[in-house]
Amino acid sequence: MLVIAFMGVFLLLLSTLMSFIFEQAKFGRMLYAREQSVHVAESGLEYYKWYLAHHPSVLASGAGLVSPYAYTVNDPEGGAIGTATITATANLQCGVVQWIDITSRGVASEDPTYPRILNARYMHPSINSYSAVYNSNIWYGPGDSAVGPVHSNGGVRMDGTNNADVTSQVSTWTCNSSFGCSTTNSNAPGVFGNGTGSALWRYPVSPVNFSVMLPTFASLQAYAQASGLLLTGTSVKLAGVTKATFADVSGADTKGFHLVFNANGSVTVYRVTNTIAATSAHVDAPAVWVTDNDIISAESLVGTYTVPVSCGVIFAQAKTWIEGTVSGKVTLIAADTGAYNPDLIIRNNISYATSDGTTGFTAIAERNVILPLDAPDTLTVRGTLVAKNGYFGRNYFITALVPNAYKTYILRTRLVTIGTTVSTAQSVTTWVSGNTVTSGYQTTQSSYDRILAFQPPGFTPIASTDYYLSLWREQ
Repeated sequence: MLVIAFMGVFLLLLSTLMSFIFEQAKFGRMLYAREQSVHVAESGLEYYKWYLAHHPSVLASGAGLVSPYAYTVNDPEGGAIGTATITATANLQCGVVQWIDITSRGVASEDPTYPRILNARYMHPSINSYSAVYNSNIWYGPGDSAVGPVHSNGGVRMDGTNNADVTSQVSTWTCNSSFGCSTTNSNAPGVFGNGTGSALWRYPVSPVNFSVMLPTFASLQAYAQASGLLLTGTSVKLAGVTKATFADVSGADTKGFHLVFNANGSVTVYRVTNTIAATSAHVDAPAVWVTDNDIISAESLVGTYTVPVSCGVIFAQAKTWIEGTVSGKVTLIAADTGAYNPDLIIRNNISYATSDGTTGFTAIAERNVILPLDAPDTLTVRGTLVAKNGYFGRNYFITALVPNAYKTYILRTRLVTIGTTVSTAQSVTTWVSGNTVTSGYQTTQSSYDRILAFQPPGFTPIASTDYYLSLWREQ
């Protein structure tokens, strides 16, 4: 009886141990199958990246997009290790692909009961990955701060604060009085200054190619005419249908359009028929006094129009003033196919109806993006602001050369930009003499919009012509 009792205890312990061993082996096989499945799913993403790279016509309109697609993943030494089922969805604006969302479901041949699903987005690197991008030298003063990456194809003097990379294409550059150097320094490092974030300064780095970041103005005009909102000098056309006609407001600095964005997704259009003149010096010719016509004195209502969701492009063939609350994804272009190069004027605050990524605004000027003399004392602008052939900034004003009603507007208090500013020429919003701010905004803060870096409005400038997989995550 004693032997039988001990044998029973032994068999009980042995069966428990064997059950544990078998369960551990099963668990190990499950982990192995799950690990194989995620690699199979990853192989599916990489295969579809290869497929799209070798079928560039798919990236024009999404035509020919194969979805779903079953891809067998092979081990050269062991045969098939699993199958990836790939589903691809193109995001379109005006019938043109902006990005492609890819879902890859990987199943291991070892055990198909443990699939893994990966999601990624195939897109150009967006310029929205930066707080600011410049094609020339730039100076951040002591009162300036940058939240998010900053890049310049020229040199950078950083006396403000930064919490992300500040990069320059050049190894050295010439710093003169325009950038706060009391004596000309012809060998200034690519990034230098008295700022506290020097650990994040890097140079030289690869440039951002300004010549390829945008589609042509002619193609953007064609998209607006066919499916978006087109403002010619004499008419408003919505999805190809003429909605209003009027006397010409194009080709002159004293006329143009005033657009007020509304939180319901519409935009109210005014014809600007007259302006108040003020004299200023511009950053691209600081020794020359120029007459500005950026203050609206007379305008008339044209109408209110809902921006199409499927083609959120507004093309204005005249100088354009903007303000309001944007809803949805909208891209505004102020350009003229003729000899005149219009500016965009930020007349007042620009805000978003939502902050969850469903709203975004890109404003592109053929020449300059200007903060006018009568801009608010504290100005907040959300969006991507692009000065294609000119500069983003505020001109230099002095008391003697502005109308009496605007003499107190020369100094402004604070400028906040949330998004990305892109300037081909030198950007200046603060003018100083010695250590004293004499014109413009006394403090500025720029921060990038991380959400819109991965889902920007249609036709937002790109930072590179290469495509890549972004937003990689497991479902």
